[in-house]
Amino acid sequence: MKLGLQLGYWQAQPPAGVLEKVLEAEKLGFDIVFTAEAWGSDAFSPLAWWGASTNRIKLGTSIVQISARTPTSTAMHALTIDHLSGGRLVLGLGLSGPQVVEGWYGQPFSKPLARTREYVDIVRQVLAREGPVTSAGPHFPLPYTGPGSLGYGKALRPITHPLRADVPVLLGAEGPKNVALTAEIADGWLPIYYSPKVADMYRSWLDEGFSRPGARRKPADFEIASNCSVVVTDERDRVLESMKPILGFYIGGMGAKEMNFHKNVFGRMGYEKEAEEVQDLFFEGKRDDAIAAVPLDMVSDISLIGTRERIRADLAMWEEAGVTTLVVGASNLDEMRTVAEVILG
Repeated sequence: MKLGLQLGYWQAQPPAGVLEKVLEAEKLGFDIVFTAEAWGSDAFSPLAWWGASTNRIKLGTSIVQISARTPTSTAMHALTIDHLSGGRLVLGLGLSGPQVVEGWYGQPFSKPLARTREYVDIVRQVLAREGPVTSAGPHFPLPYTGPGSLGYGKALRPITHPLRADVPVLLGAEGPKNVALTAEIADGWLPIYYSPKVADMYRSWLDEGFSRPGARRKPADFEIASNCSVVVTDERDRVLESMKPILGFYIGGMGAKEMNFHKNVFGRMGYEKEAEEVQDLFFEGKRDDAIAAVPLDMVSDISLIGTRERIRADLAMWEEAGVTTLVVGASNLDEMRTVAEVILG
């Protein structure tokens, strides 16, 4: 099992002490450090800034939102950071949701699977640099000849020769169709919430993608880098209680009532009734009640919480479920050291 450090996206201000965490992660043997973006800080800039002080650790985006940039722009960012880091970039891409895509980026959310497939194809064309980059569309036509076009568009290939044509592309995906697409066209999967207890369900979605003609990977060389809270403690229930507020927010308010992918994830895990209650309470303005309605088992299923012995025993379930990397957060260096000791040995 490998370890990844999740730096996330910034809140009201840039976080303090991040470089120290990144350097400690590299020292402790973490495989990768991830940045993220929502509708504030971006994922690429912090990765390049902090990554410049490292030598070995991989640098990943988890995730870059595909509606934030055209696919050729994302590919330019990727090839640039990959060169600067000596070939350490891992490009994590994801859809986000309609509230952010249409409300923040001013882009349509319709046809998300087709948009993802077309986007990844263009990114790979840029990185391969085998010829001028073209796309028949309809979502990202290159050259553009639609409304407003002057008709002078020319198919181009990147001026800069990419360091690697095979920069790993991982996709954030939550629903069965999106996960199957991920297994077909990507090098790995970035689940935001993952429960090894329903591994057979995930495996069926992934197998559908692996079985498609032209699938890029086989299960044996496919990455699953899952977010997972790892906390070593003798007060397991207290820690689980402390983790309920963030789940209550994601299930209740991180998405429209009619389309909340995070809520649907927990429904598929077997918590459909509970997730519905949390969302209803959240939309009624009863946030404290919504948080209280989050079951401890729901938090436990997606986490590794407890004594060292319990965590090491439970870790086997995650490995058997196909997870290759646990992506963890940490509030301080001591937490990182403890997690590294327990997971990496």
